Amino acid sequence: MIPPVLHAASPQLSSQMSAQKSNDDVLREAAKALETSFLAEMLKSAGVGKTRDSFGGGAGEDQFASFLVTEQARAMVDAGGIGLTETVFNALKERSGE
Repeated sequence: MIPPVLHAASPQLSSQMSAQKSNDDVLREAAKALETSFLAEMLKSAGVGKTRDSFGGGAGEDQFASFLVTEQARAMVDAGGIGLTETVFNALKERSGE
C-alpha cells in the first residue's frame, strides 16, 4: 500500500511503485506455480495419490487423485515449501533487469 502522502506528493513515484509491486507479484506467482508443479510431480513419483489395492475408491478416486496431489503440493508451498519459490523468483527478477 502506498502512503497517501507519497501518492499526493509524487504521482510518478506512486505509479512506479505500483508497477514494481505488480511485476514482483507476477514473478512471485510464477515462481510459486513452478514450485507447486515440481512438488506435485515429486509427490506423484513417491506414490502419493495412488489407489490402494484394498478398499480403493475405484475409477472416481483415480480420476481425482491428481487434483488432491496438486492441492497438497500447493499447501506445502503456502507453508514455506522447499525454498524453490524464492530462488526462482530471484532468478526471474534478475533476468527481467530489475
